[in-house]
Amino acid sequence: MPFVDGPQGDAAGKVVRPPMLSVEGLKTHFPVRKGVLSRVTGYVYAVDGVSFSIRKGETLGLVGESGCGKSTVGKTILKLIEPTEGRMRVEGHDITDLGPREMRPFRRTMQIIFQDPYSSLNPRMSAGSIVGQPFVIHERTAGRSWEERVAELFERVGLRADQMRSYPHEFSGGQRQRIGIARALALNTKLIIGDEPVSALDVSIQAQVINLLMDLQEERGLSYLFISHDLAVVEHISHRVAVMYLGKLAELADKREIYLNPLHPYTEALLSAVPVPDPAASKRKRIVLEGDVPSPIAPPAGCRFHTRCPYVEPRCRIEEPAWREVRPRHWVACHLR
Repeated sequence: MPFVDGPQGDAAGKVVRPPMLSVEGLKTHFPVRKGVLSRVTGYVYAVDGVSFSIRKGETLGLVGESGCGKSTVGKTILKLIEPTEGRMRVEGHDITDLGPREMRPFRRTMQIIFQDPYSSLNPRMSAGSIVGQPFVIHERTAGRSWEERVAELFERVGLRADQMRSYPHEFSGGQRQRIGIARALALNTKLIIGDEPVSALDVSIQAQVINLLMDLQEERGLSYLFISHDLAVVEHISHRVAVMYLGKLAELADKREIYLNPLHPYTEALLSAVPVPDPAASKRKRIVLEGDVPSPIAPPAGCRFHTRCPYVEPRCRIEEPAWREVRPRHWVACHLR
């Protein structure tokens, strides 16, 4: 099912379908312990107040430098890491405080595709057993045998059914990632979090996997949170793009808007680094940021980007910018906008 923009409801506006995923003020802090008694001496502010939503059939691309907290956002949404603060809702159901038993129904709805197709598969299990494991865990083995369902999934992701008996080391990197995709689709999946799912693959294989993900979204109405540092890939697959810096969102807008009219200086710098076929003919000026990303243990006061921003003003060093909608569907956290 293609992504449909805007609120979803009847003509009178009485029935509005909640977003597939809603995240409000999400924070994930990790304690830093030192000494013999392992006393807490500080915190790593990996995610420090992130809010966004993903609608049914939509892909939200989450981009930023390594270490900015992208993967932590994805793992926190899946409750692989418990949040420090904030609320998370799946189809309107608050899952923030749910325990392992209460989360089981939502595990069927939300799945993840990991970055490394080599370490995310059990080398001691056959490919068919890996893909069929969700049926066993969630007791979905009634009716047709799980082998038949796994064979269908293999064929859908571009693998042969007779490869079910092979082991992960017998597959290429792209084939292993297809196994990971088939595993994510095994149950009634509606939301898939891709944690840089193509970054470990060759460029030609990346295109095949991205096109497969887009085809599956069209067929099944899937929603994606696509985490990546590759802006070219994100531009191809996403409907909207969120830019993250040091635990916070800097900008969020529709794909076309954010690539043509970036408002945050950090977004401008990221886009200026995207390779183009003919650099000499490009009108975009290369922006080179000075300095390094500050430590998430001691983030700077005010705007977190002010230590590297080429347009920094005195207030940027003191006052944290508000997260606001400066244009329709275009959110940014910057004093200059």
